[in-house]
Amino acid sequence: MADAPRGSSTFWTQANALLRKNLTFQKRNVRTNVRLILFPFLICVLLVVLQRVIDSELDKPKNKCGCICTKRDGDKCLEETCGIQYSDVDQVATCAIPNPPEWPPLIQVPSPKYRAVQTDIIPFSDLPNDSCRRTGLCPVTFLYTGNNQSFGETLFGNMYKSAFSVNTSDVVGSLARNVLGSASMPQTQNFLDPAFLSDLPIYYLQTQCTQNSSFSVPIQISTNTIQQEITCAQGLHLWRNNPSEVNNELFKGYRKGNPERQINEIVAAYDFLNSSKNSFNVITWYNSTYKNDTGFQQIALARVPRLVNLVSNAFLQFLQGSGTEMLFEFVKEMPKPETPLRIDVASLLGSLFFTWVFLQLFPVFLTSLVYEKEKNLRIMMKMHGLGDGPYWMITYGYFFSLSVLYVLCFVIFGSLIGLKFFTLNDYSIQIVFYFVFINLQISLAFLVAAMFSNVKTATVIAYIGVFATGLLGGYLFNFFVEDQSFPRGWIVVLELYPGFALYRGLYEFASYAFEANATGNDGMRWENLNDSVNGLREVLIIMFIEWFVVLLVAYYIDQVSGSRKSPLFFLKRFQKKPMSSFRKPSIQRQGSKVFVQMEKPDVSQEREKVEQLLLEPTMDHAIVCDNLKKVYPGRDGNPEKYAVKGLSLALPHGECFGMLGPNGAGKTSFISMMIGLTKPTSGAAFVQGMDIRTQMDEIYTSMGVCPQHDLLWETLTGREHLLFYGRLKNLKGSALTQAVEESLKSVNLFHGGVADRKAGKYSGGMKRRLSVAISLIGDPKVVYMDEPSTGLDPASRNNLWNVVKRAKQNRAIILTTHSMEEAEVLCDRIGIFVDGSWQCIGNPKELKSRYGGSYVFTMTTSVEHENEVENLVLKLSPNATKAYHISGTQKFELPKQEVRIADVFRAIGTAKRNFTVFAWGLTDTTMEDVFIKVSREAQAFNSLS
Repeated sequence: MADAPRGSSTFWTQANALLRKNLTFQKRNVRTNVRLILFPFLICVLLVVLQRVIDSELDKPKNKCGCICTKRDGDKCLEETCGIQYSDVDQVATCAIPNPPEWPPLIQVPSPKYRAVQTDIIPFSDLPNDSCRRTGLCPVTFLYTGNNQSFGETLFGNMYKSAFSVNTSDVVGSLARNVLGSASMPQTQNFLDPAFLSDLPIYYLQTQCTQNSSFSVPIQISTNTIQQEITCAQGLHLWRNNPSEVNNELFKGYRKGNPERQINEIVAAYDFLNSSKNSFNVITWYNSTYKNDTGFQQIALARVPRLVNLVSNAFLQFLQGSGTEMLFEFVKEMPKPETPLRIDVASLLGSLFFTWVFLQLFPVFLTSLVYEKEKNLRIMMKMHGLGDGPYWMITYGYFFSLSVLYVLCFVIFGSLIGLKFFTLNDYSIQIVFYFVFINLQISLAFLVAAMFSNVKTATVIAYIGVFATGLLGGYLFNFFVEDQSFPRGWIVVLELYPGFALYRGLYEFASYAFEANATGNDGMRWENLNDSVNGLREVLIIMFIEWFVVLLVAYYIDQVSGSRKSPLFFLKRFQKKPMSSFRKPSIQRQGSKVFVQMEKPDVSQEREKVEQLLLEPTMDHAIVCDNLKKVYPGRDGNPEKYAVKGLSLALPHGECFGMLGPNGAGKTSFISMMIGLTKPTSGAAFVQGMDIRTQMDEIYTSMGVCPQHDLLWETLTGREHLLFYGRLKNLKGSALTQAVEESLKSVNLFHGGVADRKAGKYSGGMKRRLSVAISLIGDPKVVYMDEPSTGLDPASRNNLWNVVKRAKQNRAIILTTHSMEEAEVLCDRIGIFVDGSWQCIGNPKELKSRYGGSYVFTMTTSVEHENEVENLVLKLSPNATKAYHISGTQKFELPKQEVRIADVFRAIGTAKRNFTVFAWGLTDTTMEDVFIKVSREAQAFNSLS
C-alpha cells in the first residue's frame, strides 16, 4: 500500500525529532549523569565536614574569650564568668573590648640585617660599611633633601631625645616621649600593636647608642604583664641633593625587587621643599612594602603618623625652643563587641572549589559536540533533513536545561546543608550570575568544538583547562585582585577569559559571605554592586557581552567551516535569488589543462541526453548532472588533482544506477558533491529539480544516504535510530511506528530483541543493515548507497538485495560497490568510472556483450606441458590471447565466433589421454572481466596521454 503524500518536515518537526533523540540519549546515560551530579554534592559534603571539624576546634576554650568558674558544686561548675580580664594574649581577640588598651606610637624600623649599607648598586659613600650587618649594629637611616640643607639638619637635630627614660608609673605615656620603632608587621586589626606581642625588640632611636643600651620594661596587657625589651638603634640622617636621588635610592632598596638584589631599607625620607622659619612644607616617603595577607597596607594607618609627628614636632621646637613639645601620646584600636572566632570554609574555599564545579559542565558539552563531529553524526542528520536552525536551537536548549538543573541541584543542596556561601548572599544576584555564565559556557563549547575532531583529545584538554583555571584563579588571579597596587584595567583584561570571570564572581560572593558570617551582617545585596571594590558588576557586563559575541562567532564558524557556504553567506538575503532549476549553467574553463580523450558512444549519448534535459526540463529524472568537475588544489609542490573530469549523468525515477571503479577513481568525490559534503569546482547537478550548489537544504528533505562507514550513536538502539530519522522525514504517529517496524523487518533486525539493543553492541553486518534501513525510511526520492553490503554474510546480503530491489520501484538509487555480482543483481544500469571520467555506461548485458565477446578458458597442468596447452588453444582459436599464466595455470580469452563448445570438450578429452590435466574450465565473460578490461584500457590510455 502506497504511503500518503507528505510535505517536507517543518522547523518544529525537525526540532521535535532532535529533542526526542536527545532525551532518549540522556536516558541512556543515567550513570554518567549520576556521577556528574555527585561531584558537586560531594564537594558540598566535604565542605560541611571540614566546617564541623573547624567549628569543633574553634569551640575549644583556648580559642574563646577567657573564662573562670565562679560557682561550683564539687567538680561541677555551676556558674562561669568570662571577659578580657580572664584571657591570655591569644584569647583577647574574641573578647568584648569596650576600652581598648593604649600603646605608644611607633615607626617602621628595618631589621638590622636589612638596614641600608654601601652596595654596588647604591653609589653613596656616606652609608655605613656592610660589616655592621655582621655585628647587628647598623644604624637606621633617614634621607632628606630640599632647598635648604642646614634647615633640614637643624630639624633632624630636634627629632631624637638626648636620653631614654621610662616612668614606671606611666609606662605607655613615658614611652611615647621617646622615638620608638619596630620591625614587626602591623595587622588588619590590632588589640595591641604586634610589636608588643612578638619576640622582636622595640628600638628607641638615639644620635649615638651607649654600651648598656637595652632595657626591659613592663607592659600591661589585660590582666597580664609582660616584659618588653627596648633596644637602642642609632639614627642616621643623610642629605641628598634632589628628590630624584632620594627616589632612586629608595627604589633600589625595595623589599619586593629582584630576589637576588640585596635589600637596603631606609626608614623614611623627607623633602623639605622650600620650608623655612616662616613656612613649613614637607613631603614624606615611607616604606609601603609591608602588607598583611589580604594585601591591605596598614603602615600608613599605624606607623606613618609618628613620622609626620616627629618632623612636625621638630619644626615646632625650631620655632619655640626645646621646651615646646607636641606630644603624640598613644594609639588605640576601636572598641568592639565580643567576636567569637568563626570561619566559613565554604566561603574561604568556595572560589576554587565552585569554579571546578561550574566548569565541570564544559567538558560534557564539548565532548558531546565533538563526538557528533568525529562520528560524522551531524552530517548524517543534516543529510536526512535536519536544518541548522533546529539543530542549534534544540542542542543549545538541551545544554541549557541540563545546566539549569545542575546548578539548581547544586545551589539547593548547598543551601539545605547550610553553606553560608549560598544562604547569606542574595539569591536573585546569584541567579542572574549563574544564568549569564551557563549561557556563556554553552556558547564557548560550540566555539571550541570547531577546533577539535577527536573526542579523547577534546576531553583531556577540556579537563586540563578546568583544573588549570581553578588553580590559576586561586593562586594567580586571586593575588592580582587582592593586590591594590595591581592596575584595575589589567584585572578587566584578565576577566575577558570566561574562567577568570567566573572565579571573580564566585570570589565576590565568597568575600561577602565570609565577612557576613564573621560580623553577623548581610551578605551581598544589589546595592553592593555599586561598591568601588566589588567587581561583580563588571564581570556581569563582560560575560553578557561575551555570551552574544561568542555565540555569533561560533555560529558563523559552524556555517563556513567544512561546509558549502560562502564566508559572506549572511549577505545572501540581499542578493538576487537564483533562476529556476534546470537552467543551463555557464561554461567555465578550469585552468589550462585540456583532457584529450575520445568519449565512448554510450558516454557521449548520456551527455547529449543531459543537455537535452537542460533545454527541455522535466521532472521524470530525479538526478541530472551536467559536466560536473572537482579539482583539488596542489599542495607541497604537487600538481592539482582532477578527481572528477566533467561527469554527466541522467537518472530517472525507479532506476538503480551502479557506479563501479577502482580505488581512487573519484567515486567518493562525486558522491560527496551530491550529498553536500564538498562543493563542485564547476558544472552543475540537479536533484528533484533543485541545484546542489544553492539548494542543498531543500534537497536533504527528500534524500537518503547509506554511507560507506556506519554513522550511528552507540548508546541508541536500532529502533530509536529509525524513529529519529523517521521523524526527520515528517513521519508521525501510527505511520511512523509502522514504517519503523517494516524497516526493521526488511533488514532482519526486528525479531529476537535486536531492534531494542544498543547499536554499539551490534555486529558489523547488523550495523550495515541498520544504515541501509535508515537511508530508506521516510520514502526518500533519491538514495545514495556506498557499498551497502560490505561485511554481510551471504544470507543477509541476499535479503538486503531484495530490500533494495523493492525500494527502487519509486525512487532513484546511486549505488557504489566492488561486488560485480551485487552490481548485476541490483543495478538497471552500470557506469564504470576510471580516473575521474566515465568509460562506459549501460546495462550489465550490454556491457558484457560489448566488452566481453569471448570465452575464458582456463587449464592447470604441470609446468612441462604448458606449451602443449598453448598449442591446443591455438588450434581451437587462432586469435586467442593469453590473459594469465603462473606455475602451470594458464587463462586464455577465446573469441566466441571462432569457437564451438563441443570442439572444446573434444579437445580436452584428447589432451587428457596425452598428459595429466589437473583442472580446466570454460566460462562466459563476467562483469568482473568487463571491469578489469575497461579499467586497464583506460589507465593505459591515461598514462600515455
